[in-house]
Amino acid sequence: MSENKDLTRLLNDWVQGDQAAFDQAAPLLYQELHRIATQIFARERGQHTLQATALVHEAYVRLIGMDVELSNRDHFFALAARLMRRLLINHAKARKASKRGGGALCITLHEDQLAADAGTDLLVLDAALSRLSEHDPRKAEILELNYFGGLTQPAIGRLLNISESTVRREQRTATLWLRKFMTDLEGA
Repeated sequence: MSENKDLTRLLNDWVQGDQAAFDQAAPLLYQELHRIATQIFARERGQHTLQATALVHEAYVRLIGMDVELSNRDHFFALAARLMRRLLINHAKARKASKRGGGALCITLHEDQLAADAGTDLLVLDAALSRLSEHDPRKAEILELNYFGGLTQPAIGRLLNISESTVRREQRTATLWLRKFMTDLEGA
């Protein structure tokens, strides 16, 4: 059985109340969340105060405590994406407030993602994703799932019940829109 199917089975068994399935799934979930968080932090500029391990611990504790029926592995990591985004945004806001406008968490997005090599203010990214969500929620969700959840285009397609080519096309379009909007926000 593949690792993805095995994890999905364990998640389903856990939701049905099987504590042994949770005991088996927990280290796999934690390991995957840590991999995603490490990728997020690898794209950042230095001088951040939040570490990948701290993000994973907080996200993991909250995810495990959720009373949500999980349909599969992709669904779990979609929830993780939304939660990690909120945690990162809350941290960036608190840090910015504590320094009276300075020190916002900055990130660099790669591949079909958004920003220049110098990094992008996470709060600007959040504002841009929220704005995109007002116009096209699915495109915003595709970017959120990819960046904050580490989901691949095939996984996003399965989760949203759309083809991989549609995910690729919408991600490309959303990235262009977001890049322009973020440039406008940063210039203001």
